[in-house]
Amino acid sequence: MSIDLAKAVGHEQSDLPVKWNKRDLLLYAVGIGAKATDLQFVYENHPDFAAFPTYPAVLVLKGASEDVSNFGEKAGDPIPGLPRFDPNRIVHGSESLQIIKPIPLVSGDGWRLKRRISGVHENKTGVIVDTEVSLVDPSGDVYAKIFMATFNVAAKATGQKFSKVISSPPPSKAPPKSTPPTHTITETTSPESAIIYRLSGDFNPLHIDPKIGKFAGFGGPILHGLGTYGYAARAVLEAVGGGVGANLKYFSTRFTSPVKPGDQLETSIWELGPGPDGTVEVAFVTKDLTSGKIVLGGGTAYVKKVTKSKL
Repeated sequence: MSIDLAKAVGHEQSDLPVKWNKRDLLLYAVGIGAKATDLQFVYENHPDFAAFPTYPAVLVLKGASEDVSNFGEKAGDPIPGLPRFDPNRIVHGSESLQIIKPIPLVSGDGWRLKRRISGVHENKTGVIVDTEVSLVDPSGDVYAKIFMATFNVAAKATGQKFSKVISSPPPSKAPPKSTPPTHTITETTSPESAIIYRLSGDFNPLHIDPKIGKFAGFGGPILHGLGTYGYAARAVLEAVGGGVGANLKYFSTRFTSPVKPGDQLETSIWELGPGPDGTVEVAFVTKDLTSGKIVLGGGTAYVKKVTKSKL
């Protein structure tokens, strides 16, 4: 296949069928650390039971499967203009999720992900591929939109600098350096957090097999990036949105360092002012207190604010 990075941008991949049920929603909520006090996400008979709003992010790997899958077979169809990348050297760079409508508790048939390559960037360290993903129902109505970037470490395409983008998420805002965070949420992940999260559809053995984790230079298994993403989303939703799932409208971050299961996370949250459609714009950073490293950077969220009573 000839390499022409510009040709890849705008390429529409085949639609990916997706499916979920209440059990999937319960499992995902527990996988991102939901507690017994979060009954609206962990108890199917709760009167306000709903999917945690970031659930659509897992569907890119879960698809319509109801069983375990071979992570090595997830490469998908070749993309015109791109070289074949080594799946063992692909790193999740960033994830942005816009929640347009709350998803139903059970999908039924006919739901799918519409995907296109929205950007490609090559530099001396590798190739970054941006993908725009829309979750649509059988009638074609859009329920969520995802922008995700994957970094193909040390990959070479043309050997020259290249960058082209046709669509992208809203730009993030850095937290104000001179202002302390409006909220700080600290939570310790479970030593079993990666074992649980993987059951939502990401069966990469890096997250469970100690030999692979050591070979990759992490000293053992690491938590999925989207698992850490979910922990941070819970922190932001609780601090600003009163824990009500429908109040989280947009959630975006860059993955900057891995988390080991059992590590303690601290999410610092700044309320910046009015966001779109009656939301508050939020900046956040998540630090791994165990390693001392920032694990989520450039965090931005739009949240409908709930003011807690002082009584």
